[in-house]
Amino acid sequence: MNIAIVDYGMGNLHSVLKSVLAAQKLAGVEAEIKLTDRPEEVFAADKIIFPGQGAMPDCMNALKKSGLGEAVSDGLKNKPFFGICVGAQLLFDHSEEGDTAGLGWFKGDVKRFAANLHDEEGCKLKVPHMGWNNVHQTQAHPLFQDIPQDTRFYFVHSYYFAPADNDIVLGTSAYPDEFACIVGKDNVFATQFHTEKSHDGGLLLLRNFLRWNG
Repeated sequence: MNIAIVDYGMGNLHSVLKSVLAAQKLAGVEAEIKLTDRPEEVFAADKIIFPGQGAMPDCMNALKKSGLGEAVSDGLKNKPFFGICVGAQLLFDHSEEGDTAGLGWFKGDVKRFAANLHDEEGCKLKVPHMGWNNVHQTQAHPLFQDIPQDTRFYFVHSYYFAPADNDIVLGTSAYPDEFACIVGKDNVFATQFHTEKSHDGGLLLLRNFLRWNG
């Protein structure tokens, strides 16, 4: 099995690679895991992990300039695919960040948190949202195996998913209002939080992805 971690010049790439290699030991699967910027290797991969970090316009431009866009779109059609953070936001039609068009795999937008958010005690909440938040699983999914309900995962983001179809929402969190933080359908699974920064919960998600047939 060949697993491609897409290197389009953006993202927490080496931390993602390190986490996937650790997850491979937990999964007990034979696999060649490769961080790659070569479209032909992404086309040839059995599974794709698409990390992202930074601004959406920069990530989309980097994806286009690298020539990886077609290979990523091909993988979305027929391979187990895991999108992380901006690598998940790119799957939607449009982002308010830089008024940027995404890949349009999922219908919906990526919206910015309001500037005047307050918690239940009236304290102002900062944007970007940074830190550990509980994630509530809203649908059963193979990638949730051995992950307790409301496990905490690590977030760093100013923008959030606003799907047109709630059927793709697999998990939610709150800041302070509920928002979708895991989406997926068929062979595609994507998280707003950073699996590579989420310790045991993140490793279990990646372990389950390595075992998943999509």
